[in-house]
Amino acid sequence: MYESILFSKTNGIAKITLNRPQVYHALSAVLMLEITAAIAEVASDDQIRVLIITGEGDKAFCSGADLKQTLEGGESADQMLKAYYEPMIRSIRELPKPVICRLNGLAVGAGCSLALACDIIVATEEAYLSLLFVQIGLMPDAGATYFLPRLIGMARTFELASTGRKIFAKEAEQIGLINKAVPAEELDSEVDKLANYYQTAPTLAIGAMKKVLNESSHSDLARMQELERINQQILFESHDAREGISAFLEKRKPDFQGK
Repeated sequence: MYESILFSKTNGIAKITLNRPQVYHALSAVLMLEITAAIAEVASDDQIRVLIITGEGDKAFCSGADLKQTLEGGESADQMLKAYYEPMIRSIRELPKPVICRLNGLAVGAGCSLALACDIIVATEEAYLSLLFVQIGLMPDAGATYFLPRLIGMARTFELASTGRKIFAKEAEQIGLINKAVPAEELDSEVDKLANYYQTAPTLAIGAMKKVLNESSHSDLARMQELERINQQILFESHDAREGISAFLEKRKPDFQGK
């Protein structure tokens, strides 16, 4: 079904693996359309509770835009961003399920933006991120200018964006750019631990958290309280909330169904 990604669904866990190793998983139009389509499939499948996004192999997560294809395609930057990059990034942020980035190698340019769009990033210590745009005379896109100031502040964002330097995983963890840096041999166990937690977590509540938190950076307190109130009422009437409250009172482990 897909030619540029590997896609699997097992026991409530979906996994999208970028699979263009010959170009370090550079973002072609086909690759971006397939990522977006696979995320739509995850969104429509109630059995899926968590999504992992990664790259095939151990060299690269994503090397950014496929510049050769970009130049050959004849589309303007405006057309490409609207048609491919923006829908892909929004699909991650609007997915009402947690998205884990398994950062297995370099994440450069729009590949860095793709990683930052995920909810949690776990990286190998050898991996690095880079806003390489400036080194080819461009500015960050694919949502990077939205995510970065909120993660690490304006001054540090400007430094990283205007130099395009490499941020290795340990530094990225220290400055709050990623969640965790681990030795390469521990990457899968760390990601599996997170995925297994979310596999049995109250997905409806986590989806509501994600939706409301997406609004927090550009809303005021009154609006956030309104969103909390609206979504909390929906959750309060859900199966998982009833189960969670009952389990708490009965001093047992809850059996969340994600609904």
